[in-house]
Amino acid sequence: MGKMAFLTAGEVVAHPAYKYTDWKPTPTTSGMCAVAEKRRRGPIKLYYEIHGTGPIRLVWVMGLNAVHSDWKRQTKYFGHQNASKYSCLVFDNRGVGRSDKPISFYSTSEMAQDVVDLLSHLRWIDLSAPPTRSIHVIGASMGGMISQEVAMLIPDRLASLTLCCTAPRVVRTAPFLENLRERAQMFIPRKLDEELERLAQSLFPANFLAEPDTEYEDSSKNFPTKRDRFSAGRLRKLQEPEGFTKAGFLMQVVACYFHHKSPAQLKALGDAVGRERIAVLHGTVDRMLTLHHGELLSKEIGEGILYKVWEGSGHMLLWEKEKEMNQLVEELVQRCNSTC
Repeated sequence: MGKMAFLTAGEVVAHPAYKYTDWKPTPTTSGMCAVAEKRRRGPIKLYYEIHGTGPIRLVWVMGLNAVHSDWKRQTKYFGHQNASKYSCLVFDNRGVGRSDKPISFYSTSEMAQDVVDLLSHLRWIDLSAPPTRSIHVIGASMGGMISQEVAMLIPDRLASLTLCCTAPRVVRTAPFLENLRERAQMFIPRKLDEELERLAQSLFPANFLAEPDTEYEDSSKNFPTKRDRFSAGRLRKLQEPEGFTKAGFLMQVVACYFHHKSPAQLKALGDAVGRERIAVLHGTVDRMLTLHHGELLSKEIGEGILYKVWEGSGHMLLWEKEKEMNQLVEELVQRCNSTC
């Protein structure tokens, strides 16, 4: 059997489904929030959205060069289909999307403080009051690194913590840096089809990419394959130069590269949050942050956490394992929420 032929970048843009690339659930509320005021080289404005009106508060922290709408499969389920039960906070990290992109040294600890400032602004936490476990934090990739730092800052405010496709520190730098170089080249229009292919292969397993696109019930709005839909999303980002800048991307890369949580720090995190409240999720063929990183994270936080590994899955579990991940998060949230 020959290699499957996917649409070229030109064919993706010309396809009738391209105008349906972006589907963004309408937020209950949205706005800009100033964080790092009078400190940390601020103020910095973050764009945020809240989906749903329920009493259970979920905080979704996105990864490298990704934006709030990349959580759309989760906000649709939790913040719309179950809007009376959940409130979902999604936002753009500094350096990407509608948020400010100051030129400075980024760190995951500083970006975590941005999250805490945002939560305080929204009154989802009250740092002047006795701590209550009022929020559930879910982070993916770099967002998982930031979420570790959030847990270090406010462990007694977390009702649960889910760390997806992430790492305590980058321990195998060559493949990671090679993938980052490929992603950086997406800002250069030359050899675009080659770069789309390399990036797709670094984020997803081949069998997932070859599956038919089923994003919409109306098949006329779908591409031939999920690989084609992925390409459409990347090409759409290239059409938003103000939201996705090379400088912002590289500053977030620095934050990822220098993220470092020692075994002692992770043990302390587990002690403070409570291991029964923590989940670590990973795929066996994650080529961006290999399974070894998930194994380290699980081992060093310690026994008693929920550790889930999906055989044959890659770096984008929030799409590839959408239903399974949503169910796992919901079960953890419900269990932990009842014991707050």
